[in-house]
Order: sequence, then C-alpha cells, then structure tokens
Amino acid sequence: MYKKYIKRGVDFSFSFVGFILLSPIFLLITLFLAIANNGKPFFFQRRPGKNGQIFKVIKFKTMNDKKDKDGNLLSDAERLTSVGTFVRKTSLDEIPQLLNVIKGDMSLIGPRPLLEEYLPLYNETQKRRHEVRPGITGWAQVNGRNAISWDEKFAFDVWYVDNVSFLLDLRILFLTFVKVFRKEGISSDTSVTMEKFKGNTN
Repeated sequence: MYKKYIKRGVDFSFSFVGFILLSPIFLLITLFLAIANNGKPFFFQRRPGKNGQIFKVIKFKTMNDKKDKDGNLLSDAERLTSVGTFVRKTSLDEIPQLLNVIKGDMSLIGPRPLLEEYLPLYNETQKRRHEVRPGITGWAQVNGRNAISWDEKFAFDVWYVDNVSFLLDLRILFLTFVKVFRKEGISSDTSVTMEKFKGNTN
C-alpha cells in the first residue's frame, strides 16, 4: 500500500516544505554559482525515470565548461570550481531536484537517475531499478555512493525495489544525513565523480 498509494503523497509534502525552508540557501548558492559559471548556475540533463521514461533532472552546476587547446572538456577534477567543491561535499547540489520530486519525476528515496546512454547496457536484472521512481538518495547511496562498484550499486538498487517500505525510507533518509555530515562516499577511488558504466562484461 505504501509503495503504490502513500509514497507519492509523502514525497510531495516533504519536498514542498523542504524547498520552502531551503529557499534562502537555494538562492544564495544560485548567486555564487552564477558568478563562478558565467551566469549558468544550473544544468539540465535527460535521465530515465520510472519505467525508463525520460525527464530532465535539474542540478546545481558545480563544474565549469573549460576546455583544452583541442576543444575537449578538461577532466572533472580540473573543472570543479571552489564553490562547486563545497556544494558537492555538503550535497547541496541536490536541492534543485526537490523540484523534480514535486513535479512527480522523482522520489525522495529511490535508485539514483543515471545517464540515458546506460539504458541499452543494463542486463534484465539491472533494468528492474526503473520499476520505481528514481530518488534524490537511495539504498546504494547510503551504502557507499560513488565509492562502490557498479555491480554493487545495481544490486543495492534492485534490493530496494523489492523491499520498499516506509520504515526503510526513513532509515535511508536518516543514514543519508549521517553520510552527508561525515562527507562519505562522495568520490570514487579514482575520480571526483563515479566512472562511467561501460556495460556488463560477463
């Protein structure tokens, strides 16, 4: 009952109130990022949602668009601005996604929405992560976030799909605040962001 009827109402209520309460911080970060990124504080990206339907996720733009002499974007680490570093470490870059939750594209808790280009790379089990709305935070995030492998991440996502409950969502929300406070799992072992998923090798 919770998964089918109640979860959406909880998402909308908490996201709406949360966005109102966080609006002063939202406006302040928007101002600083607009200065750091030449008037571009946000970026919009197509992501698969529930049942693989595409929507545009909104996030704070924590990296600039600087390129090398050949016109290629510099590495993530080189493009990450000082303001962006702070916003990422405190997970404040997720605030704009409350608007996606209010719209109904996302949930507060669920598998993170990944890149559209990954869709044809999933095996049948991994595809099941799209049986629920993607979330701002999720079971994989509180179990390692960017510091775990793709196989582990997908296993956590599918486990969540099979075990959605109000108590589990509360547990994930609590653990998310703990992880943010401790600044755990923000980067992988080799990058400031998670390496791209290249498909299954077996």
